[in-house]
Amino acid sequence: MPTLEPINVSRLYRMIASQIKEKIRSGSYRTGERLPAERELAEMLAVSRPSVREALIALEIEGWVDVRVGSGVYVTGPQSRLASSAGPMAAPALLDMGAADLLQARLLVEPHCAELAARHATPAQIGQMQEAALALPGSEQPFRHNDRLHLLIAEASGNAALASTVQHLWALGERSAIFNKLNQHFVYGQVWEQAHNEHLPLLRALQKHQPAAARRAMRDHLLGISRRLGLDASEDREM
Repeated sequence: MPTLEPINVSRLYRMIASQIKEKIRSGSYRTGERLPAERELAEMLAVSRPSVREALIALEIEGWVDVRVGSGVYVTGPQSRLASSAGPMAAPALLDMGAADLLQARLLVEPHCAELAARHATPAQIGQMQEAALALPGSEQPFRHNDRLHLLIAEASGNAALASTVQHLWALGERSAIFNKLNQHFVYGQVWEQAHNEHLPLLRALQKHQPAAARRAMRDHLLGISRRLGLDASEDREM
């Protein structure tokens, strides 16, 4: 039987990154120059703005550009330390799966986990979730409490396969250079406050054992994360 070629769901932002990289190589964008805004690049390349953002983050990881939040994206050029030392073979390792792909997968799984947790969570599990949610504001490591809350909800779903899937998705996120770079640029104190405010209706739905409300609150929270990172992780986005 013929061997099927694996589908690369992240190929769009990689293609965009390659086009921008070629313009830098050709001198269309010179070292030290600020690139056009995301919206302009999206119009020029006839792609979505979120895909452009992921492409720019990928280029930053490779050393081709410098993303300065509030100022713009500046060309560092192919002579940058990382790009020149790593060489062309470094691209597959650095251009990993996209952050939007990870969030979209979480949107398919975590709302269902929240719905099941609202049905099956024990009082002890609800207490642990409340502890994690309320420990986030003002914490020096809010991400730890955030991670714990999401994993506790998955565990409380009562479905070991779903819980394992959520753990795997979070592990992929921890290893994703693009996801981590986006968090570095766009997740700060005020963002954590917004995340906490989204956790509260989720926690209430879990405490009151309201499956539909828990599912909706988790979905709203994940879409909020997507918006804050400037991505499109909606379930019906084009792949």
